[in-house]
This record gives sequence, C-alpha cells and structure tokens, in this order.
Amino acid sequence: MRPSAVGLDSGQRSQCGTDRGVVISHYAFGVPSPASQSADNVEQAFAGGDEDALRAAYELYGALVYTYCRRSLDESRAKDVTQEVFIRALRNRGQYKPHKGTLAGWLIAIAKNRIIDNIRAEQRHEKRRSEADLGEVAVEAQVDQAGDRMMVAEALRCLSDRPRRVIAMHYFDDLTHSQIADRLSVPIGTVKSDLRRGLLQIRRQLESVHG
Repeated sequence: MRPSAVGLDSGQRSQCGTDRGVVISHYAFGVPSPASQSADNVEQAFAGGDEDALRAAYELYGALVYTYCRRSLDESRAKDVTQEVFIRALRNRGQYKPHKGTLAGWLIAIAKNRIIDNIRAEQRHEKRRSEADLGEVAVEAQVDQAGDRMMVAEALRCLSDRPRRVIAMHYFDDLTHSQIADRLSVPIGTVKSDLRRGLLQIRRQLESVHG
C-alpha cells in the first residue's frame, strides 16, 4: 500500500477535546468498533507483510492514533503526525512482534515519540522554554499520561459488553463483587473472571506502549 493512501478524511476530525467525550469516526471511549476485521487478524496480517494490512490497520486504529495526537497538537499537526505514524509503521513493520504486544500499543508508542518531537520543536521555535530539562520531562510525562489513558480506553473498547460493564462498575462505581453479581444476575465467579480478563487486556495494551 502506498503511503499516500493513508490519510484523514473529514469524518475523522475531533469533535471534542475533553477526556470523556472524544468521538472520532468509529472510535469512542468504551464503545466497540464496528470494524469488520478483528484486531488479531489485522495484527497477524500486518506482521506477515500483507499488502492490504496497513489500510486495515488504519481503518481499525487511525481514529485512536488521531485522538491521541489531537490531545497535544492542533488539528493540522495532529493529522500530519497521524499520517507519519502509519508511514513509519509501514517502513518499520518488521519490528512489530504480535507476541510482544498489541498493534494499537505499538502505534501509540510511535505516535508518542512523534508528538513529543513536534511539541519540543514548537517550544524551541517559540523560545518558550526557560529550563530545557524540566520542560522536556514535563512534556514527556504529559504525553505518556495521555497515551496510557488512550490505551486503557482501547482495552475497554475491545472487551465484550459484560466484562466492560463489570470493570466500570467495580473501578468507576466502586461496587463490590457481590453487588456487581446482584446487579448483573451472574455468579460472583463470573464477575471475578470478567475483572481478571479485563485487567489482563489493559495490562497488555500498556505493556505494548512501554515495552
């Protein structure tokens, strides 16, 4: 696939800059993607050098990467960096190993470096940094934190409905295992299993970014 085939269309622009309400194309926090191909299939095809895999990866994760970029960059630069991420992914696809982490996490790791480079370049250009070391640490920490939030959201998005609800009820609503079991009319063992599955998914996504 040619790099020029990767680009943002008008339907993938950020509609909101808040942590909770970002909705871009098919990607939204906590909402399953209607993408036709599963993440596992796309990951394997991408790693195997399938010519159509980059397009499939973009359709599945383009909005995720753009959302992440848009949190730190203006719309124009976010679109440019998103395209750069997928072009770099194509050029370095041999470095991606599915057994070591998710493709979403690998793409976010590439995006993180490009975002930081863009922010630092802007700061140098505008001469806004008074102490370079502290400024660089602050920028990296902020971008890292945003990336972690995106990967937790992606992990939740990839879960089926009940495990996602169990995670939300336990960690966001502070309900006990028994309370969740009562509300969902399922055994406590099922609640514990759903929590374990969800946390493993979140850990895998975060490990994909941080190595």
